[in-house]
Amino acid sequence: MRFMLMVRANADTEAGRCPPNMDTLMAQMAAFHEELARAGALLDTAGLQPSARGWRVRWSGGGQQVVDGPCADSKELIAGYTLIQVRSREEAMEWARRFPNPMGEGRAAEIEVRPLYELDDLDDRGLAAPDRFRQLGTL
Repeated sequence: MRFMLMVRANADTEAGRCPPNMDTLMAQMAAFHEELARAGALLDTAGLQPSARGWRVRWSGGGQQVVDGPCADSKELIAGYTLIQVRSREEAMEWARRFPNPMGEGRAAEIEVRPLYELDDLDDRGLAAPDRFRQLGTL
């Protein structure tokens, strides 16, 4: 089972400001992700640059529109992620609880954890597309 641990953005991450004691935080994050890698659970991890450097593609009324950042509500944004593969929801929960505070000790922070759809989840729906994704070998 794959899970994405998403670090929620805040005003500081959107402004590109580093948390206090960044060296300590980076060491904690590195140790956590090294532990995930040793356990064979780490698939990918990265921090995301502020939304001002990105854009959104919106579909509405049959059309498409590209909107440059920044995005208005930082509560809806992601500042970084860790993608893991584990045996159960409970194991994913254990790893999430061990995640260092991404904003620094004593500061408010939030991580959202969501399971990813697996191709087997889509097989039950009678769709042909999962076979095409299997051929890509990416899922």
